[in-house]
Amino acid sequence: MSAYSAYSTTAGPIPLGYGEHAGAHGHGAGGPASRRIVIGYGFWIFLLSDFVMFSCFFATYAVLAGQTAGGPSAKQIFELPTVAIETTCLLLSSFVCGLASLAVARTSQLWTQVALLVSGLFGFAFVLLEVREFARLFAMGDGPQRSAFLTAFFSLVGCHGLHVSLGLLWLGTIMAQIYAKGFRRSIRHRFLCFSLFWHALDIIWVAIFSLVYLVGEVL
Repeated sequence: MSAYSAYSTTAGPIPLGYGEHAGAHGHGAGGPASRRIVIGYGFWIFLLSDFVMFSCFFATYAVLAGQTAGGPSAKQIFELPTVAIETTCLLLSSFVCGLASLAVARTSQLWTQVALLVSGLFGFAFVLLEVREFARLFAMGDGPQRSAFLTAFFSLVGCHGLHVSLGLLWLGTIMAQIYAKGFRRSIRHRFLCFSLFWHALDIIWVAIFSLVYLVGEVL
């Protein structure tokens, strides 16, 4: 049995940092990273992969935006005032999520739940407006099968809408965990991951609003 094993089994609890960071020299000498670091690193990889995926959707849309196959163009089908309301809802949702972060930092159960609920309601309003827009296009016969332009449009905007819908489920789970377990360190880490994800969706939607809807109205 090594000296380290003998210490850990006979000399009582291992002091904080012993065998993990203390005396560590060189790459990897401190042993495996903590669970928090591994989860955080993995989550950043997930976010970056999401940005790469959306970049591919944006590139595809840019190539196919003019391929209408004799069907309607972007300017003919977009309702910019409705899309502006969608954008406002999502931006307000992200802003209120930021207020929830302040409430979590103060460990305020009431204001955390209120802020997350309001943020979720704004996000839900965004999804409803997007579903309404898609239903209107389908009713007009302008579904994704109509042209390459509409295929690219539905793929890009629909993928974002799916992310928002899944984010709302995640938000509800976070609310339940905070209510049941309080502000444990693990719960705060999960909330931080959610807030990063939610703000990232905001950034992607601003790009969609600018490059798809605004540019579509001009061209």
